[in-house]
Amino acid sequence: MSKSQHKAKKRNLFIVGILAFFIVIAFFISMNTGYIKLSPTEVIQTFFGYGNEKQQLILFEFRLPRIVIAVLVGMGLAVSGCILQGISRNALADPGILGINAGAGLAVMLFISFFPSTTAVPIFLLPILAFLGAGLTAIIIYTLAYKRHEGISPMRLVLTGVAIAAGISSVMIVLTLRLSPENYQFVATWLAGSIWGSNWKFVLSLLPWILILIPFVFTKARVLNVLNLGDLTATGLGASIEKERRVLLAAAVGLAGASVSISGGIGFVGLIAPHLARQLVGSRHQFLIPASALAGGLLVLVADTIGRWILQPSEIPAGIVVAVIGAPYFLYLLSRLKE
Repeated sequence: MSKSQHKAKKRNLFIVGILAFFIVIAFFISMNTGYIKLSPTEVIQTFFGYGNEKQQLILFEFRLPRIVIAVLVGMGLAVSGCILQGISRNALADPGILGINAGAGLAVMLFISFFPSTTAVPIFLLPILAFLGAGLTAIIIYTLAYKRHEGISPMRLVLTGVAIAAGISSVMIVLTLRLSPENYQFVATWLAGSIWGSNWKFVLSLLPWILILIPFVFTKARVLNVLNLGDLTATGLGASIEKERRVLLAAAVGLAGASVSISGGIGFVGLIAPHLARQLVGSRHQFLIPASALAGGLLVLVADTIGRWILQPSEIPAGIVVAVIGAPYFLYLLSRLKE
């Protein structure tokens, strides 16, 4: 390793550490944010087991699960977007824009329409059902966007994803007509991107997907680096392009589907976080993947905290806060692509 490469590695590790530090800071700020106020001293005392019964209930049963879920969801969506951008070489690839989130949402909505979602077993089934819905959607998009002698065109991929997402959204609107008022209210909140799963059962249902798939994707960092060089170069270097692409696509679908099943329709995280990480640590996926995960976790956590704070005692769903940031950024990226 040359001196410049060693210096760049140290710099990137430092940036990753800074992102992790910001998450810790946001974590403590979020614990102190809510309708019932807890001072920073009370938060620290309660966190280490010295709070009263009311403070422990607020912190450990209401706020902490939601905070952990926000971080995990942000990581899952960000790494999913990072994978999709890598395998498609498309700067606009994102599980929300490509319709994968919509497919996961449709599966969850169908489940909620026919079954209760309050018992433990359905909660653990939600990520699996979302994975199946997202997977089927991804297969359809991949098939329609792929041409035998051309591969996947970045623009064709985006346009196909947008069209599929629009079709799924129409189906979901029709399905809302048969929902009970209680389920309709839940679905409306879910579609807005609210962190609705706010107890430890939801954390446990999402955690295995994050702990298994993100490390797996990290082991494929060199493959993603090679795929970014183009199909001809990657083939020349001995990579099995289509096989690796399908495996990585399955991982991206799993991360997005599991995250959406708990968080609802939060868009743009998979677009913003990888781009921010790429600006900070470059395009090598050994650093880009962890930086994207941390940036995504930080983004969703901050968005959820702002949503809980800005209109107390009411809340703004995290998905709306992210969209306020993400929509202008998406238009900015489109303008750059035209240039």
